[in-house]
Amino acid sequence: MSKKKLGLNTICTHIGEVKDEQFKGAVSPMYLSSSYEFLDVDVKRYPRYFNTPNQEHLSKKIAALEHTEAAMIFGSGMAAISTMFLAFLRQGDHLVVQNTLYGGTLNFIKEEFPKYGIEYTFTSGYKVEDFEAVIQPNTKLIHIETPSNPLLTITDIKAIAELGKSKGILTSIDNTFASPVNQNPMDLGIDMVMHSATKYFGGHSDILAGAVASSNEHMERIWNVGKNLGGSLSDMTVWMLERSMKTLGLRVKAQTKNAMKLAKWLEKHPKISKVYYPGLKSHPEHKLAKSQMSGFGAMLSFELIDDIDALLFQKQLKLIKSSMSLAGVESTMLSPYLTSHALLTQDERDAVGINNQLIRFSVGIEETKDLKRDINQAIANL
Repeated sequence: MSKKKLGLNTICTHIGEVKDEQFKGAVSPMYLSSSYEFLDVDVKRYPRYFNTPNQEHLSKKIAALEHTEAAMIFGSGMAAISTMFLAFLRQGDHLVVQNTLYGGTLNFIKEEFPKYGIEYTFTSGYKVEDFEAVIQPNTKLIHIETPSNPLLTITDIKAIAELGKSKGILTSIDNTFASPVNQNPMDLGIDMVMHSATKYFGGHSDILAGAVASSNEHMERIWNVGKNLGGSLSDMTVWMLERSMKTLGLRVKAQTKNAMKLAKWLEKHPKISKVYYPGLKSHPEHKLAKSQMSGFGAMLSFELIDDIDALLFQKQLKLIKSSMSLAGVESTMLSPYLTSHALLTQDERDAVGINNQLIRFSVGIEETKDLKRDINQAIANL
């Protein structure tokens, strides 16, 4: 049966299974071997080559979800994005990168690119004209993140893809916040899609992983760099990730539904000064988000009014956890200025609108009435 004809939850459940030919088990067997036969075999398997049975089959699931020809699974989201960058950028090349993006990616570019002689320019904004304005003759890649972390800005994916194609420049996107449940950038013309698979793919706050999906041609180039950098993932974690992804569609859809309810509620809350969520009509890119997303995602951010201490507020929460990561089935909150964007200077945070009152809210699968009650009691106890 064609993968394109399968529904989301069917792909999550069945594509990428490792077949148990002997015992016909319902769950994929786990191959923990680091040594495989190399004589008279079609594929020479080795964990660092990203081609053990579990690695190979999980990659097929990710490719099917992102509508690409191929994919690779990595040891972390940073391993995935750094390998992708280094596969397509070399000394003398130039990267155009969105200014509103994950702090770890921003820090990698600033810290590591000068060592390789790779040039880069951060855009002044996230409109297509902001990207076009900084393209140089040696620009080889445009990288975007939408929705962005942590302000949920929305970039026009199709317009960026068309810009890249018109200039002969490759395009890539961090699709972590949306997940393939809510957004498929390849359908809009983007060349490469990456994820921190730690987040929605894993979904249970117990896995560290990353992924890149693209054409066979691009993935061959990424593989050639990846096997040298060694950012592969252990097969036990690969097995856990494949198991977790079976419920990806169910989890993310439930979380997205909850996020919409909570965003609307928070927008009316007297102790909240601003809410960032693309599903709200008040979001400046709401119409754009609606045109390129099938759902608005389960991530939102909000700013507490000035007379509430954001850190004390988080300490008063009883149900919602204060956590560095996101996208688990449990709801979490954090202050971006102390976590995801802690490596930026205060001036850099101010430039992209990240202040000390900002709270990033990863909405889980709990009952929304319980989450509302927890937020209210935390504020009341200050």
